[in-house]
Amino acid sequence: MKQFQYIVTYWLPIIIYCLLIFIQSSFPYPATFPKLPYIDKLVHFVEYAVLGALFLRTFRTLRVKNKKRLLIVLSSAASIIYGLSDEFHQYYIPYRNASFMDIAADTAGSIFGVFVAARRL
Repeated sequence: MKQFQYIVTYWLPIIIYCLLIFIQSSFPYPATFPKLPYIDKLVHFVEYAVLGALFLRTFRTLRVKNKKRLLIVLSSAASIIYGLSDEFHQYYIPYRNASFMDIAADTAGSIFGVFVAARRL
């Protein structure tokens, strides 16, 4: 596969998705967010499940592609680390905060997304 096509197909989706997460978390918490209990944690979970699956999809193209456990660990770790960095970023945004529960939802979503995607390996 040509290098440009490889980057566009596998790395660009992660870059764009991470950028969208960063941009979304750069704004104050939306005042019109639904008032359902724990809905924000569900949003975090789904958001990071997608990110975890994207990391697995991309890391499957690397030299470690035949090591399923390593792919799962690396993909989960990359997604979780991005979630931690996003919470750190939110700490400095006015009217936002960093939350252990958000980190837990990000982590659970990351692991779930990776494991669901890994079933296809």
